[in-house]
Amino acid sequence: MPNILFLCTGNSCRSVLAEATFNHLAPAGWTAMSAGSKPTGQVHPRSLALLDREGIPTQGLHSKSWDNLPHTPDIVITVCASAAGETCPAYLGPALRTHWGVDDPAHATGTDAEIDSAFMTAYRILRARIEAFLALPLTELENDPARLKEELDRIGTLLQ
Repeated sequence: MPNILFLCTGNSCRSVLAEATFNHLAPAGWTAMSAGSKPTGQVHPRSLALLDREGIPTQGLHSKSWDNLPHTPDIVITVCASAAGETCPAYLGPALRTHWGVDDPAHATGTDAEIDSAFMTAYRILRARIEAFLALPLTELENDPARLKEELDRIGTLLQ
């Protein structure tokens, strides 16, 4: 079963939200990890609070570098918002790569409610995409990387 890597720059919000959500929803044997090219060193407290509210386990989540991955990923999903001028890290290992850009809620400003809303928007987009991923005929697509990439690229355009 494939190892999924959700990758961004800081590994404090989006990639961690995606890792926890994927692992919460995925069938047995499918696992996700997250990392950053320049990790902040801590998971954003609002990310942890949101996951807690959603009933998704947060134990063991931490901000980590892509230099120390526990497994070689088979699929790398970048979640940075390149359209917002954010530099997206490029994973160079042998993996299927796709991009699911999501605005970084760590940069949200305004009232507490507005900032919480930015985190919830990022979470809802990631969750919808993860649910679409998990709804694919995964057993069939494991042996068809070109079609899997096409499907993952399509999913990355949902809810932009």
